Amino acid sequence: MTTKPKAKKYRIGRTGQAATERPATGDAMQPDAVADEGRTGPDQASIANASGDPAGTRASPKVGGAGPAARPLNPLEAAAQAPHEDGFPKEGFKGTQGAGTLAEDDLTPEQAVEAIRKEGLTGRQLRMARRVAQKHGLATTSDFDAVYQLRRAGIDPFQRANMLDLVGPAADGSGDADQSVHLPQTVVPPQLPANHVYDEADRARSVLEIQKDIARRRRRKLRMLVVRLAFFVFLPTIIAGYYYYNVATPMYATKTEFVIQKADGAGGGGLGSLFAGSGLATSQDSTTVQSYLTSRDAMLRLDQDVGYKAVFSDPEIDAVQRLEDNASNEAAYKLYKKNVKIGFDPTEGIVKMEIVAPTPAASAQFSERLIAYAEERVDNLTQRLREDQMKGSRESYEEAELEMFAAQAEVLRLQEKMGVFDAASDASSLMSQINAFEVQVQEKHLALRQLLDNSRPNKARVDGVRGDIERLETLIGQLRAKLTEAGGENGSLASISGQLRIAQTNLETRTLLMQQALQQLETARIEANKQTRYLELGVRPVAPDEPTYPRAFENTMLAFLIFSGIYLMVSITVSILREQVSS
Repeated sequence: MTTKPKAKKYRIGRTGQAATERPATGDAMQPDAVADEGRTGPDQASIANASGDPAGTRASPKVGGAGPAARPLNPLEAAAQAPHEDGFPKEGFKGTQGAGTLAEDDLTPEQAVEAIRKEGLTGRQLRMARRVAQKHGLATTSDFDAVYQLRRAGIDPFQRANMLDLVGPAADGSGDADQSVHLPQTVVPPQLPANHVYDEADRARSVLEIQKDIARRRRRKLRMLVVRLAFFVFLPTIIAGYYYYNVATPMYATKTEFVIQKADGAGGGGLGSLFAGSGLATSQDSTTVQSYLTSRDAMLRLDQDVGYKAVFSDPEIDAVQRLEDNASNEAAYKLYKKNVKIGFDPTEGIVKMEIVAPTPAASAQFSERLIAYAEERVDNLTQRLREDQMKGSRESYEEAELEMFAAQAEVLRLQEKMGVFDAASDASSLMSQINAFEVQVQEKHLALRQLLDNSRPNKARVDGVRGDIERLETLIGQLRAKLTEAGGENGSLASISGQLRIAQTNLETRTLLMQQALQQLETARIEANKQTRYLELGVRPVAPDEPTYPRAFENTMLAFLIFSGIYLMVSITVSILREQVSS
C-alpha cells in the first residue's frame, strides 16, 4: 500500500521579473510540483529562491571537479518553472514597501483604512490578508482593516513566506484554520455601552422618537389592515350588493299548506284510535309526499306538463338564475331544488310548500300541479295494500264455494247409493208403523183376555186372536230390525242416518264458511273502492302581486358576514402559523 506524497509548501521557483510578470487575476494558487520522496533537508526550490537564482535551476558539482555547471532540467521541473496564471498582478503588489510605511505616517486608523481601500487591492489579496491576520490572532472588522493591522504589526500580508505558512499545519498541530469562517466578510464589533450620559432632554427626545416610531408602525399596520379588509371583505360585499340590487331578476313565491288525513272505519278501538286524529297517524305519509315533491320524478312530470325548463330559460332572467338552452336534467333539478322549498311540521302534521318562479302566474301554476301530484301520490300509497286484501278475499271465497259444492255432492252420492232421501223421515215413518202395530197387538191381547174370561171360550176365535198377535209381533220385529240391524244391502237405517248426518253437517259448515268469505269479499271491495287518504288544503295557492326575492339587504348583509368570517379565520390561521414558525 503506497501513500500519496503531500506537499507542505508551494513551489516558488521564480523571483524577480518572473514574479512581477504574473497576471493580476486568477484562481487560487496551484502547486507546481510535489516534494521528492525520501529527500531530506530544505526544499531545493526554496534554496534556489533564497540564493537569488532567477532561473530557478539547481547547481550541482560536475564530476571530475571542473567547476559548477548548469544541469539540464527534466520535463517536470521545466513545466513547473514555466510562467503561468497564478492570480498575482503583473505590476507587482502595492503597498509592499515594508511594515513600517504606515507606522511612519501620522494617520488615524480610519484614514489608514481609507488609504488602503484606494490602493485597488484584488479580492484574492484581501482574502489572503484576512487569513494571515487570523493566523496571527488579530481581531479585525474588515479585510482592509486586516491589511492595516498586519502592517502595524510589522507583517507584510503579501509576502510569500507568510502565504506559504498558511498551507502548512498550525503551530499547535491543530490543522488548518477554522473552516466555518466564510471570507471575505465584515465583522461587526460588539456594541458596547456608550460613555455618553443622557440628560433629561436626550431621554425625552429618545422617548419621543420611540413613540413616533410606534405610532408610525401602528399607522402602517392599520393602513394594511384597511387595505386587506377593503380587498377581501368590502369589495366582494359591494359586488354582491350590486348584483342583488341591480342585476338579479325578481322572483315570485307562492306559499301553500296542506295536511294529509286518514279515513278510519266506524267504531274501532285500542291504541290506534288514540292517534287517529293527530299528525302521528299520517307522519309517514307526509314524509313520503315531501320526498316525492322534491324528487326528479316530480320535476320531470312538471316539465312535461307545463314546461318547467322553458320558463327558467327565458333570456330576460339574469345569468346566475337562468337555465341554458337545452339544459340537462341535472342542471334543471339543481335549480328545481333551489326554487321548490317543502317543509313538514311533525307536531301539527302540516306540510308547507313554497314555489319560486319568474312570474306570479307560473308560480301559482307550479303550486297547483305539485298539489295534484301530491294528492295522486297519497291515493296510491295504499292502493297495493287494498288490491292485496281484495285478492285474498276473493281467493278465500272461491275456495269456500268449491268446498261447499264438494260437501253437497257427497250428500247427494250417499242418498243415491242408499236410496234414502232423508234418514230422519224414514226412521220416523218406521217408528210410526211400529207404534201402530204395537197398539194393535195390545188390542189383540185385550180381546184374547176377554175371550178367555168366558167359561166356555170359543176355541176358533181364541186361536184366531192368538194368530193375529203373533203375526203383529213378527212384523214389529222386522220393522225394528230395519232400524238397527245391518243385515240389508245398504246396512241399517241408523248407519245410513249417521253417514247422511255427517255429510249434511259438513255441507252446512262449508255453506257457513262460504257465506263468511262472501261477506269479507264484499267488505274488501268496499274498502278498495273507498279513498283512505285525503289531502286537505289549509292554505290554497294564490299568485303574489309583488316579488318576494331577492331580499337585497338581507342577502348583502349575509354576504358581508360570510366574507368577514372567512377573512377572520384565514387571518387567525396565518397568525398562528407565523407564530409557530418564528418560535
